Amino acid sequence: MSSPAEWYNSLPPISKGYGTLCLAFTAAFQLGLITPYHIGLSYSLVFKNFQLWRLFTNFFFLGPFSINFGIRLLMIARYGVQLEQGPFDRRTADFLWMMIFGTLTMLVLSAIPYLYSPFLGISLVFMLLYVWSREFPNSNVNIYGLFTLKAFYLPWMMLGLDVIFGSPLVPDLLGIIAGHLYYFLTVLHPLAGGKNILRTPLWVRKIVARWRIGAPAPYRASAGVATGAPAQPESNTGAFRGRARRLTD
Repeated sequence: MSSPAEWYNSLPPISKGYGTLCLAFTAAFQLGLITPYHIGLSYSLVFKNFQLWRLFTNFFFLGPFSINFGIRLLMIARYGVQLEQGPFDRRTADFLWMMIFGTLTMLVLSAIPYLYSPFLGISLVFMLLYVWSREFPNSNVNIYGLFTLKAFYLPWMMLGLDVIFGSPLVPDLLGIIAGHLYYFLTVLHPLAGGKNILRTPLWVRKIVARWRIGAPAPYRASAGVATGAPAQPESNTGAFRGRARRLTD
């Protein structure tokens, strides 16, 4: 791209929107416009004082401006964008549903005392990383210029680095659990002969269509209805080849 504006405009809508909100919330925090106390997840304040916004705002705060914040934002810009432009290309509703499912899963898990985290933005970013690692398992990833490993192992490497540098373990684990649950229900279980029980709801598709978010899904000529573009079947030999096919709703 010839300019940062052109690069930004070229980003797919869901990843761009989420990354922009995370940047905006951190900027508002640095300017003193908001405090973590007013946007963090607190179930007592949600249910007793009806502060329902906390169920949403906690996902948009990745911490103050720092190296860790920059790394999380770059993870959205790389792994989220590659997912949305690759396996989820022209399937914006499915990608949005994956994000919604992840947030709901993390909210439920965070209600467990030992898994509680007041801010789940890092967890959502880690979910994107985990799903990306399953979609591109054989991609080579360079870690800080020191060594290279397969993308399949990247979430666990990042988790280990967070532990070494003193970051909380729970947010990373929540993201991995939510990502694996989504991937299992939409890919692994159907490939094993089960039904896809996590189809994208119609209301999500209507939102995407109503607001014209992303490129429209291709139309199946025989049926005359919009559908996701399935990937071509791949050979399933060898370890960690990723999904063999993309199921459509």
